[in-house]
Amino acid sequence: MTIQRKQRYRFSEAPIWNIQRKYYEEKGMKAWNNDQVPQYITSNPMIAASYAEMIFGFLQDRANKEHCSEPVIIVELGAGAGRFAYHVLHELCQLRDYAGISLPSLRYIMTDLAMDNVLAWKEHPALQSFIAEGLLDFARFDAVQDTVLNLVVSGTTIREGDLKQPVIIVANYIFDSIPQELIYVGDGQIYEADVFVEYPEHHDSLKPSEWLDQISLHYEYRRAPEYEQADYPYRDVIAVYQEQLEDSHILFPAAGIACLERLNQLSQAGFLLITADKGDHLLDSWKFAQPPELILHGSFSLTANYHAIQHVFEQRGAAALYPPHHYTNINVGCMLNMDNPMDYANTRLAYRRCFERFGPDEFFSMKEWVDRHITSMGLQQILSFWRLGGYDAEFFIQSTTQISSLLSDANDEEKQDILRGIQLMWSSYYVMEQRYDLALDCGLILFEMGLYEDSKRFLEISVHEDQDEIVVTVFYCLAICCFELELDEEACSYLRKLLELEPDHEEALELLNKFEFS
Repeated sequence: MTIQRKQRYRFSEAPIWNIQRKYYEEKGMKAWNNDQVPQYITSNPMIAASYAEMIFGFLQDRANKEHCSEPVIIVELGAGAGRFAYHVLHELCQLRDYAGISLPSLRYIMTDLAMDNVLAWKEHPALQSFIAEGLLDFARFDAVQDTVLNLVVSGTTIREGDLKQPVIIVANYIFDSIPQELIYVGDGQIYEADVFVEYPEHHDSLKPSEWLDQISLHYEYRRAPEYEQADYPYRDVIAVYQEQLEDSHILFPAAGIACLERLNQLSQAGFLLITADKGDHLLDSWKFAQPPELILHGSFSLTANYHAIQHVFEQRGAAALYPPHHYTNINVGCMLNMDNPMDYANTRLAYRRCFERFGPDEFFSMKEWVDRHITSMGLQQILSFWRLGGYDAEFFIQSTTQISSLLSDANDEEKQDILRGIQLMWSSYYVMEQRYDLALDCGLILFEMGLYEDSKRFLEISVHEDQDEIVVTVFYCLAICCFELELDEEACSYLRKLLELEPDHEEALELLNKFEFS
């Protein structure tokens, strides 16, 4: 492989960022197939329910303030596969209906860089009820440069100053994936850490993921006094780094801060930011930090600098909420950039309840442990963790073999809890680009429990949705369900369909002969 050295770049202007954009624009919804770009940690029902609680608390706080007939706008940056937005809206509607209190209306706007994703969301079956209710709209939005939101469904545009309510910004895995500056602090001075990018000579023929996989980065330093000038917009936080850090590489989120500033301009009342990322808000985390390495997952990510974002907006009067402890997998923060932010008690209580005491980071750490020990877990342990995770489909899928092995000792109450869990899971299931036959797993587990009517419903869904790859066992189970439900004619029909696929299936032949000649 021939390697050629390209010219020197500012880190924020290196070609890696254009390759990143190209990856997402080319892959569209397929970027999350096979978890190539990780999505579970910020898309599972548990984290979505936590965000919904925060948003619900904020709506309560707004209801206690001056009356405003306008809806509260929620803008999700980089909504990706769409699963997170779906679960948030599903939970918000449940909270609204359960509470039965007077609240401001809301509109959720899913945005992404790739227009193909926006169009795919617009047609997704699971999102249609939210669209019809006026709760959901979509927009292509480039977090690096766009200033307005052109809504796809309503055809309207949200511009600077249009909103009277504060805008809620949801930013998961955004600040680590858009251009960042790279500075180096040494001897009390600020240096720009420029980058040389080395990659294969014939890189034009490579896919973006292949390109990223084969590059290497090398850094060189030059004095950057512009960061130390009084007119540099983020001079205060740079001064903190100069005074308190030494021999440290700092990823500085100038583009991320500018994005928040542009979104802030849409509203006359500021914003609430809820954000999750592999990002550090503690200054100590940046002490003696080494040069960054790309974390590859089809695309790439770096570490988000939450400390800088928090410092900049706190200097302007915002209140920031972050866990008092160190995070392991994902850090979830909240920024109230509004007048009198401490007045938002319900919002802050929701953060304490859903993130500070026990949140998505702790849940994901437990999930990693459960993944390794699922084969030794009992039915009550499985049911408890399934409930904790909001009846997550992914956990059910990986648990079906273990659940099946435990059913022979399950009591009626446990079986009823499994049935209820399946019904709740199915009612909030979001189908991804890479489909999985969840209905089949549900139907087979219910069949093993002898719940034939419920099993029949799910097995028929499986047959209807995947007619090209029907498993013979499904027709056999459907036939048994029908016999148990005294639907003999329907049972024989399923047996005939089975025998078309497998003419020598002895049990099916025996059953069909028995009923045809009885």
